[in-house]
Parts: sequence; C-alpha cells; structure tokens
Amino acid sequence: MVKIAIDAMGGDFGPEPIVKGCINALKKKNFIPILVGKKSEILPLLPSRYKDKISILDTDDVISMSDAATDAVKRKESTIYKAVDLVKKGEADGVVSAGHSGATMTLATLRLGRLKGVSRPALVTLMPTKVGRRSVVLDVGANVDSKPEHLVEFAVMGGCYAEDVLNIKEPSIGLLANGEESSKGNEVTKAAFKLLEGYRGFKGNVEGGDIFNGSCDVITCDGFIGNLVLKTSEGVASTISGLIKDYIRKSPVAITGALLMRKVFKLLKKEIDYAEVGGAPLIGIKGCAIVSHGKSNAKAIENAIYQAIAYVDTGVNEHITSRLAELKQKDN
Repeated sequence: MVKIAIDAMGGDFGPEPIVKGCINALKKKNFIPILVGKKSEILPLLPSRYKDKISILDTDDVISMSDAATDAVKRKESTIYKAVDLVKKGEADGVVSAGHSGATMTLATLRLGRLKGVSRPALVTLMPTKVGRRSVVLDVGANVDSKPEHLVEFAVMGGCYAEDVLNIKEPSIGLLANGEESSKGNEVTKAAFKLLEGYRGFKGNVEGGDIFNGSCDVITCDGFIGNLVLKTSEGVASTISGLIKDYIRKSPVAITGALLMRKVFKLLKKEIDYAEVGGAPLIGIKGCAIVSHGKSNAKAIENAIYQAIAYVDTGVNEHITSRLAELKQKDN
C-alpha cells in the first residue's frame, strides 16, 4: 500500500485543514498517511476512529515562509526535512507539503536526488482547457534560468506525465514562444526547438493561448516564464470571478440570470480553483514530491494526496528514465 508523508504544519492555516484533507482522502482511497508535525496539535484534530489509521512523526520545528530555502538543509528536525527523509529512507513513497515551496524543492532535490538523465527537476502545473481536460505546463518555478537541454528534458518528462498520470495517448508537446514560427523565441528556445525536432509528439512552437485552448497537451518553458504564466492565470481567474460577483450584486437582471446559470458558474469555479488540482509535482526526482499552495484548504490537500498516490502507482519515474535514455542514445 502506498505510504504518503504529509507536512502537517507547513500551510498558512496550521494543521487543521491538512489533517481534515488527509481524513477525507482516507475515506476514498486506501493508503497509509504519516503526518509530520507537532503531535500535541495534530492528535486533538483526529477523530478516535482514525487514530489507528494515521501515524504521527512528532517534531516541532517548522520552516516559515520568511526563511531562506537553503536553511531547510541544516534544520534536520523541521517538518519538511523529516517528511522528505521518510521518502529517502524508503519509509514513505511520496511527500506532500503546503509549506515553504523552495524548501520542499531544495530538500527533495538534494536529499532524494535526480533521476538518471535528468539535469534539473521541474515543477508541473495543470491548466484548464476548453476541451475539458487539463494541459501540462512545466517548468513553473523550479528553475529561473534554463539551458536548451533542460527544456528538452522538461518536454520529455511532461510527455511521460501526460501519458501515465493523465492517460493521454500520444500527447502533443509544444515549446512556449512568442510565435508559432521556428524563427520565433529567444536563443534558448530556438536551440531547444532544434533539439526537439523529430521527437515524438513535438509540434513546434506554441503561444500562450495554446495553454488553454486544448490544442497542445504539454507546454514546456523555463521556470521564470512558467511562474509568470501561473501567477498571471491565477490573477485573471480571481479577477474575472470577482467581476462576475460585482455585476450580479449591482444588477437585478444579472441576479435572475445568475440563478439560472448557477450550475455553469459552479462548473467554471471548479475548473479554475487550484484546490481541484491540489498541488504541483516536482518531476525528475527519485521519488514523489507534491508542492501545494500555502493557502491550501482541506480539499486541496485531499487532491494533493490523490496526486501523490497516482504518481507513485503509475510508475512515471521509470518511464522518464527510459525515455531520456532512448533520446540520448539517439543523439549519440
């Protein structure tokens, strides 16, 4: 049975939503959760019938958002260090954290190590599209600067993730640029384009709109651009949602229409709500690490746990290793 280590103290709202999300996940999935954090705060949140189903690894040091990510390497008693260490020791298959994302990524990379053939791990996000399935975008923040070969690895890893976790057969892969022509992009993307030519599923350059229109399954870019895309998308979704609410409050006609469109609005909210995804997998490491939003509620933690279980169960890491080996053998 899959074992998931969960940083119980890392989120902005303390252990309550994290414990609740863990319990909700247990109601629907068979897995072994290990909550890492202050036992004195976690235990009172556990209903008696779940106390024998959830393990607690007691520790009271928490990496705060104001701490440097590198501090986590030295603080071996911190919740995130101990959670990652459980994976390193083979006592857990994956880790979920809504705490300091930089600390989580740093520890997962340094303590667990990279998969063979991976120069740099990448952070994955899933974006809603108009065709009903999500597109895979990476990297969205693990690497500020990337070389062409890194973008190639991101494309390969993203393709494997789309195949194994999202069950997309023969996913299309695009390179994010400022135009579809091969001449577009900066020097890094132009070089990456040449390296990716002929790779299975590679369709060439894609633009920002292709992330959401469903025309491409996997979009690869460096972490600086990817993080801007992610934060901008979150801002746009929040603004549109707020504007709709304002218009409804101001207009009696709009209120009537909103009542009729309630189901549509509910479905739209579900599509753009980060809690529905749960978190961003750090792909390319030996193991599984899901980086969740600091403001994660119980629903987000529940879905992050499902992500971790799916990641482990599908064996995507083995697929990445073999696919990168094939690519490098071909290049040689």
